[in-house]
Amino acid sequence: MDSSEKKLENVLITAITPYFLEKGFVWFEENLPQILQARKTQPFWQDNILFLEKDQKISISEILKKIDEMGYEKVFKVGDPGEFSQIGGIIEIFPINLSFAVRLDFLGNKLEAIEKLPIEISDEELSKKILNKKLKSQKMFSDLKGLKPGDYLVHLDHGIGRFGGIEKREPEGVKLLPERRKEFNSFYILEYAQGDKLYVPVGLERKLSRYIGFIEPKLSRLGGILWQKTKRKIKEEAEKFAKELLAMFAEKETSERTLYIRNEFSEILEENFPYELTIDQKHVLQEIAGDLNRKNPADRIVCGDVGFGKTEIALRTAVRAAENNRQTALICPTTILAFQHFATFQSRLKNLPLSVGLLSRLQSNSQRQNIIAGLKTGEVDIIIGTHCLLAKNVEFKNLGLLIIDDEQKFGVKQKEKLRTQNPALDVIYLSATPIPRTLYLALSSLKEISFIQTPPEGRKAVQTFILPFKKEIVKKAIENELSRGGQIYFLHNRVETITAAKQYLADLKTKAKIAILHAKLPDKEIIKIMNEFQEGKIDLLLSTTIIENGLDIARANTLIVDNATRLGLAQAYQLRGRIGRSHTQAVAYFLYPKRQLKGLAKKRLQALKQADELGSGYKIATADLEIRGAGNILGKEQSGSVNRIGLNLYCQMLSEAVEKFKHKA
Repeated sequence: MDSSEKKLENVLITAITPYFLEKGFVWFEENLPQILQARKTQPFWQDNILFLEKDQKISISEILKKIDEMGYEKVFKVGDPGEFSQIGGIIEIFPINLSFAVRLDFLGNKLEAIEKLPIEISDEELSKKILNKKLKSQKMFSDLKGLKPGDYLVHLDHGIGRFGGIEKREPEGVKLLPERRKEFNSFYILEYAQGDKLYVPVGLERKLSRYIGFIEPKLSRLGGILWQKTKRKIKEEAEKFAKELLAMFAEKETSERTLYIRNEFSEILEENFPYELTIDQKHVLQEIAGDLNRKNPADRIVCGDVGFGKTEIALRTAVRAAENNRQTALICPTTILAFQHFATFQSRLKNLPLSVGLLSRLQSNSQRQNIIAGLKTGEVDIIIGTHCLLAKNVEFKNLGLLIIDDEQKFGVKQKEKLRTQNPALDVIYLSATPIPRTLYLALSSLKEISFIQTPPEGRKAVQTFILPFKKEIVKKAIENELSRGGQIYFLHNRVETITAAKQYLADLKTKAKIAILHAKLPDKEIIKIMNEFQEGKIDLLLSTTIIENGLDIARANTLIVDNATRLGLAQAYQLRGRIGRSHTQAVAYFLYPKRQLKGLAKKRLQALKQADELGSGYKIATADLEIRGAGNILGKEQSGSVNRIGLNLYCQMLSEAVEKFKHKA
């Protein structure tokens, strides 16, 4: 390309909006006269296009403000559509309505030259797909609900600042018609290092995201190039990580299996269900049915609060597998949960010719050997168990479905073990509070995620009290529950002192029959106590967090935690889900030692209190992430990147990189 071909007399730059992304490059060329005519009278065109001509008198600051409002991202070096950069009197920008980038050269307030740059895209459709995904991911990661002054925010173009509130004011240097002032007079105030302030118009929220990281962030400076350099470096790292993730999931994507066919087993099961499915349960089952009707194996997280019916989803999917001559393995983190699932499956499947097995420490060696032999020959259709199912001596004749409950209790390697042996395996993860790593993988297009957010009919939210520990509170809570014929969980999470805690409760002189439950008891003793509690022979179950998973007792409607400061947020939420499983109003008391509610413990319990409505598990997962930092969500190698730009922006970059490489593949 010679220098004369590079020179342009004018250039049209359009805003990044779905409307313009639907148009082809030729459309803008053919309709330029009409576009410029519409700009004279119509606010939409005035706001969403910038038409520049050589020798035009216009300030560089005015152009920078306009392209920022039109949604372009400021970067260190332009490479993709929707990006711009600025050094001194030169702006480089890649308009979404052109197949190439342009350079704008200013001398004072005069646009001296417009030049075509050798940065082009060959596939217009690919470019628009990636930009559409980018818009969606920006919106996805910019949830600003509940924003409070003092919270840290990340601006896509300017870096990390502190939110100072929303202020009403007219933008400087812009004259607005009276009827349009209402549209533009509210701004997010972002405070930066050394007293710098940035005013972001309400409506440009997609350029903002919450800062979540391991550390207290360092505020950025406005106007420097450090943020653009940082962002560029981390974008390259995110793209490298995206390639690694895609390689890990590539085998699953290329694996194929025969489609699932529905027959009479599922119909019999549905006819015998004693309750009405909730709207969300029906929707999730439809989504899973869609997965099973594709050749590629399913990989879906079902996220729903405790007691919202995830087990029924698991059961019906397992029957779908069985009627297609595929075995199902349901893996649970505890013996209690495995036993409860086993009892539920046996009860629900009693009218079907299916064999359900249990593999845990509850069986004798001979019983285990019989079950393992049945899995190998195909005699066992559905196996429910703990980590025992991952043992080397456990082999399946035709394993087709893996269900993991609860997802957050298993490490990545454990989750991938059975699928590594069988790449065409369908996998369903069940979780009330998915760990953030999985949550963000789901949002990054690597997993499907479904939500059950509607409670069963008649279910009431648990009343939650966060109070200092007092004998009077404990005694009154126990007596109130006994007076209405109910049962109580009392959580004391230290085995060494649990006997002393039993004596303390006995000294309160209530009429409660008390039993102790913890993981160091023999498994058969654990099951015996559970059964007695379920049968109503025990009024108060004094236990460790062993009750976190698996107990479903309709009459147990009071939970007392004697030192709630030691619990993680997701754990406290799970424990609260052990009560309120019927139509009775349940009450949870999270008690703490006097003068010890501070720091992270205080934040955790405040978040628990704020999320006391039904269906808050997803919210809890996010709050848990914000409070404890990013943890090892993405692994140690990514932690430095997360600290520098915040988790939301990093995940947004990762999501965009995944989409980019998926479309190029």
